[in-house]
Amino acid sequence: MAPRVIVVTSGKGGVGKTTTTANIATALAILGKKVVAIDGDVGLRNLDVVMGLENRIVYTLVDALDGTCRLNQTLIRDKRVDNLYMIPTAQSKTKDAVSSDQMVKVCEELRNDFDYILIDSPAGIESGFRNAAAGADEALVVTTPDVSAVRDADRIIGLLESMKKSPIRLIVNRIRPHMVKHGDMLGVSDVLDILAITLIGMVPDDESVFTSTSKGEPLTLSSKTMAAVAFRNIAARLTGEDIPFMNLDTPSGGGLFSFFKKAFGQRR
Repeated sequence: MAPRVIVVTSGKGGVGKTTTTANIATALAILGKKVVAIDGDVGLRNLDVVMGLENRIVYTLVDALDGTCRLNQTLIRDKRVDNLYMIPTAQSKTKDAVSSDQMVKVCEELRNDFDYILIDSPAGIESGFRNAAAGADEALVVTTPDVSAVRDADRIIGLLESMKKSPIRLIVNRIRPHMVKHGDMLGVSDVLDILAITLIGMVPDDESVFTSTSKGEPLTLSSKTMAAVAFRNIAARLTGEDIPFMNLDTPSGGGLFSFFKKAFGQRR
């Protein structure tokens, strides 16, 4: 199998993009794939905390690019899972500290040693996103089922298409079925109608995600919660497995948010 470089991104912050990256990377490694997760969010650096590896950082991606160390010296091996690695980024630099050309070069070098390279991109449409996404072949777009997040996801999908990333697939995070049922939250079917890209995962709202993030233990390490299963299913679908979707959604098409669909229009 040819190595795959996947950028994980979102139109706005706070939708669970970094948590999604950590959980999918861990699940892929448990499936026997050799995986590296790159923190592409220069200046913030949260992926190491979510993965519980912050105390083991010696060198960062920026150190490798400025010649302080070799790229392989930035790799942190997760001792809990075979074949799982992470590359942290710098906290004291701006998002332009890593250029598009540099990210392409980094990804090309990593293709020699890994099956999956996941890039945790900055949220939004600024240069930091473009630089982080430059080396990727394909993309996962994470959104929550609220109007502002979906609107921003629509913008990021347009940019990914202009950058010729393919396939671009959607993860709808923090779904609350009871709110969908009562028309107080967009349903997954509504989000798909608006964004018109392929769905690869639905993740229910789950308090265990907050707990696992605080502990630096991705749910896919051992948890049996619905959110953990959802993340594992996404990883399995990435490898080509045909995994049915959970029954989290109730078709809405009405309720409080029905008129927002008309405001968005159809992307295709």
